[in-house]
Amino acid sequence: MRVLIVLDHPYTLASSENVPHRRSFTAAVAAAAIRGAEAAGHDVDLIDLAADGFSPVMSAADLVAWRQAGVVDPQVADYQRRLMAADHLVFAFPVWWEAMPAATKGFLDRVLTKGVVFEEMAGARGNPFSNLMPRLGGVTVLSIMTTPDKAYRWWFRDPLTKILFKGTFGKIGVKNLTWVNYDKVADRTPERRRQMLTDTEARFAAMPATAPPPAAAPSPSPAPAAPRSR
Repeated sequence: MRVLIVLDHPYTLASSENVPHRRSFTAAVAAAAIRGAEAAGHDVDLIDLAADGFSPVMSAADLVAWRQAGVVDPQVADYQRRLMAADHLVFAFPVWWEAMPAATKGFLDRVLTKGVVFEEMAGARGNPFSNLMPRLGGVTVLSIMTTPDKAYRWWFRDPLTKILFKGTFGKIGVKNLTWVNYDKVADRTPERRRQMLTDTEARFAAMPATAPPPAAAPSPSPAPAAPRSR
């Protein structure tokens, strides 16, 4: 199975090692997911948004092209090609102001082009979109935050999954959606953080060789343990 991982952190994947002042738990989680998926024999493709210098800004030229089912940025076209080839999509990012960073939102805005990734059906009742990504069997979100998981889900009403799942991939028609939340990262011990990474690696090592059939709905689940700083 081809797994596409989209990492959004300013320090890039290079910060996955536990080196003081040059480390990111988000990158460490992404690296653990890569190790697990590769150990299971999956073909892993990494989009490191910061390392690529990806701009989240939808320009006027981008929007004109988007309205005509096209793109003008070669980088966006490359991301679309890689997305269309993916059986499973994984996002890894820190949660800032209770939502995803700008580059992840820009990935949704600029890469998910109408007429390329999805089609809008005029006059349709209920879900107005149809999925043009026939290989994509599911989406997993790995979110890293300092907020307690319960507070995020009950007080803030998990805006993250509402945007990424209900408002984006669920609307497009991708049903197999999974949320893994690494909460209270600043309060975790080094031992708990290591266990989190071990559990993440095991989660991806257990992914089936073929994309699973569509599931019912997003299944938010707290992460197994704890992290370094975001």
